[in-house]
Amino acid sequence: MVGMSGGVDSSVAAYLLREQGYEVIGVTMQIWQDEDACTLEQEGGCCGLSAVEDARRVADALEIPYYVMNFKESFQKNVIDYFVREYQAGRTPNPCIACNRYVKWESLLQRSLAIGADYIATGHYARICRLPSGRYAVRNSVTAQKDQTYALYNLTQEQLSRTLMPVGDYEKSSVREIAERIGLPVARKADSMEICFVPDGDYAAFIEEETGEPALPGNFVDAQGNVLGRHRGIIHYTVGQRKGLNLAMGYPVFVVEIRPETNEVVVGQLEENLSRRVHMRQVNFMGEAAFDEKKVYRGKIRYNHRGADCTVEKLGEDLYVCTFEEAQRGVTPGQALVLYDGEMVAGGGTIVKFPG
Repeated sequence: MVGMSGGVDSSVAAYLLREQGYEVIGVTMQIWQDEDACTLEQEGGCCGLSAVEDARRVADALEIPYYVMNFKESFQKNVIDYFVREYQAGRTPNPCIACNRYVKWESLLQRSLAIGADYIATGHYARICRLPSGRYAVRNSVTAQKDQTYALYNLTQEQLSRTLMPVGDYEKSSVREIAERIGLPVARKADSMEICFVPDGDYAAFIEEETGEPALPGNFVDAQGNVLGRHRGIIHYTVGQRKGLNLAMGYPVFVVEIRPETNEVVVGQLEENLSRRVHMRQVNFMGEAAFDEKKVYRGKIRYNHRGADCTVEKLGEDLYVCTFEEAQRGVTPGQALVLYDGEMVAGGGTIVKFPG
C-alpha cells in the first residue's frame, strides 16, 4: 500500500516497487479538507483535492489500483488539536512528526494490514535498515538536502518493520528523471513546502479560526520582568524568533521564553538565546534501545539544523538532558531533538523547558 500524495516522490516510489515485483496499491489519505473545497489547488499541498486527482492519474499511468481513504478523525485528534494545544501552551509543535507517527503510519498501516497488505510505502527521502542488534532504524537518504529522517524519528519498531522507502536510495534529480522517462504526469510538479492545513503560513489566524477565540495581547518583557512593549498574543511567537517583534530596542532581540500563565513573551539578546543543555521527554528509541551516556551523538534541534555533537544523560523517568559541545541557538520547546549515530537515527524526544 503506497501512500500517494500526488507528488513526484511518492509516484516514483510506487513505480519502483512495481518494478521490484511488489503488488502495488495506491492510496491517498483524505485527512482534513472538505470534499467541496480545494484550497490547496495552487499551493502544491500534499492532501488537497488536486493531490487526489494527480495521484489518480499516476495510478492510471502505472496501471495499479487506487483508493482514497478517510482519516479525518485521526488527523483532527492527533495533529490539528495537538497543534492548537501546543501553541496555546507557549510551545512550538511539529505537526508533520505527529502526522507521520499517528496518521500516515499508525492509522494507514493498521487499515492496510486489515485488508491484507504486507507493507506500506512512502516517498520519503530516508532509508530503513535492520541493524545487527535486530532493531530497525531510519538512515539518512542519499540526497542530503532532501533528507527527511528528522521527521521520522518517532516511528515504532513495528511500523518500521512494515515500511518501505524506495526513493531514499536516489538523488532528487534522479527521481525527477525517472518520472520524466516513464511519462508520469507529475514529473515537473513543484514540491510541497508549507504545512498542509495552513497553506498561507498564518498559524495564528488558523488557531483563532479553529478555536473561535481571538489571541489576547500581552506584554513583552525582559528576563528581569521589565515591560518593553505589547505583543499580539503568544500564538504569534516562537522561541528563537527575531523578525516581526516590532520592538525598537536599538539592537537585535529574540524571543527567549513564552509564559502562557502570565501571557508574557520574554525577549533578550543573542547570548540569552543560546543553550548548551537541552532537555527532552516523550522519548522514542529507534536504532538503540537505550542511549549510551558515554557516546557522542549528532543532535538536531530542528528540521533544518545542521546538527551538532552532544552527549546524553538520563535524569529521571522519561527525562533526558543532552549537553552540546557548543551552545545552540533557538532551542525551542515543543520541537524535536533527534540523536544520530552516524547516519542512523538512534532516537529522539520532544524538547521541554526544564523542569518541564
